[in-house]
Amino acid sequence: MLPDLSGIETATLGRFLRVGFMAPSIQALLPDRRIFGPALTVRLPGPDGSALVEALSSAAPGEVIVIDRCGDLRHACFGAVAGHAARARGVAGVVIDGFVSDRAALEAIGLPVWCRGRSPLSTRLRNLAGEVGGLISCGGATVSRGDIVLADENGVLVLDPAEAARHAATARRLKQEEAEIIRRLEAGETLASVTACLAGTSV
Repeated sequence: MLPDLSGIETATLGRFLRVGFMAPSIQALLPDRRIFGPALTVRLPGPDGSALVEALSSAAPGEVIVIDRCGDLRHACFGAVAGHAARARGVAGVVIDGFVSDRAALEAIGLPVWCRGRSPLSTRLRNLAGEVGGLISCGGATVSRGDIVLADENGVLVLDPAEAARHAATARRLKQEEAEIIRRLEAGETLASVTACLAGTSV
């Protein structure tokens, strides 16, 4: 069963986790978006976009499509047509270790996308290589199909499904502690006095 990660921020999880985070350069294309869901992995090498067509035709509602571009930093693999296809399948969002095109169209669609940036040079349907559902690397994080992906304004994190609920509980506790720290600061205490008993805690 998919754990409830609503209200959980990647930055809060980053206070106690050290693995599973994608490169900070993979950022949200649209502001103020937060998604979570099981990963549908895609390996998409170079200029060949064929495997993405397969993924966009089989994705289940709520899945997060995660695309390994195999180091390609030239071609955009995702644009207006792909965005409409993803939205029609009920995809929660898309994470790409690479580039997109048609930013204005993607903004109009409203599909949450995380990527490294934009490129006008797109992939083609060449049926040369690629894979859907296999083990991939995206932004330096290893991703298997079904892993839980959490993405927000701070970045992208991949979680083991068996550990996600426990990590979410820890994150909620830390947020409560953070709220108490902020309350004390607003009441006039200094940060030094508040954090004196919180050695090792990130603020």
